Amino acid sequence: MPSLALLFALASSPSPASASSPPPRWSPPRWVRWLVLALACLLANRLLALVHMPAGGFIGPMAVSIVYGVGIGGLRLPRVAFKLGQGVIGVLIAQTLTLGVLMQILAAWPVMLLATAITLVLSVGVGIGLVRYGGLPGSTAAWGTTPGAAAAMVAMAEENDADPRIVAAMQYVRVVAVVLIGALVSHVLGASGGGGHQATPWPGEVAGWGQLAATLAVAGLGVWLFDRRLPAGALLGPVMLGCLLSLTGVITIVLPGPLLELAYAALGIYVGLRFDRETLRNIARSLGAMIIASLTLIALCALSAVAITWLMHTEFVTAYLGTSPGGLDSMTIIAIDTHADVGLVVALQTLRLFTVVMVGPMMARFVARFARP
Repeated sequence: MPSLALLFALASSPSPASASSPPPRWSPPRWVRWLVLALACLLANRLLALVHMPAGGFIGPMAVSIVYGVGIGGLRLPRVAFKLGQGVIGVLIAQTLTLGVLMQILAAWPVMLLATAITLVLSVGVGIGLVRYGGLPGSTAAWGTTPGAAAAMVAMAEENDADPRIVAAMQYVRVVAVVLIGALVSHVLGASGGGGHQATPWPGEVAGWGQLAATLAVAGLGVWLFDRRLPAGALLGPVMLGCLLSLTGVITIVLPGPLLELAYAALGIYVGLRFDRETLRNIARSLGAMIIASLTLIALCALSAVAITWLMHTEFVTAYLGTSPGGLDSMTIIAIDTHADVGLVVALQTLRLFTVVMVGPMMARFVARFARP
């Protein structure tokens, strides 16, 4: 901690001036800081719920955590909490993927491939513009503008000799922009589909508690089995396992509201605390270009969603969330809260994720060619 480092420097220095230096400020214990952050996140969640903001349980904690991370810092949510939060969202997705939804997705695969190709072409175009005029290295800008799971993009960027800190900052800047704009668009337009999820109450009998335990076991097992074996495996593993067990009638997925709120908050806090003073210092020179690039990509994807709406005979909100360059987990949360076609959104986002994993290195090399000497 900075205060402890200062105290050590003062104690070890023989200079007489050190004796007259003021003592370091008192820093509250770690558990107190976590308590303050948790209460602030809960308050933000409730305030957004009052105005019916979609995904308020995710956006509120994320916004509070960004402010805390930049203004105070010193906290990091354990990665296992983030993974388990994704696992809960995964079984939530599995609950919405009925047999009818899966058949609808299967019938629409040509248009889904077209939507994926359009999004990737747009991201390449924005990446080229950022390389030429944003002052960022070619491969770093390419990975930073590639739409996919942020954690997977950062890992792949590091393997391909790009700067993972700048890539992480670019990915999370775009995630924040996509989530906030997506929630506002969904709030204004809304959706009339039946793809939403109604949280179940806490079980009142032994059988209900058994189903809740089975649901949590599926989430944990899916994370453990697939986290390091698939891109976004902590999310997609529970989706596949939950779908298999739910469609075959082995389990009934039970997800009480407070459990979902806890999972949303885990994702929001983890993303928010990634922003700190050091991150801002690393990206300060190019932050404006990053934001402009993110907004440009969001706007272009929104225009492509108009065509996808007509081709797939679906609502604009569903097409917008499916083509939006955000994370699979955050777009799913917004889709569920706005009663969009969750299955279609998940299918489009998942298809793009796997496509990016396969062609990402080639895209990065292509974008890097346009870097200025």
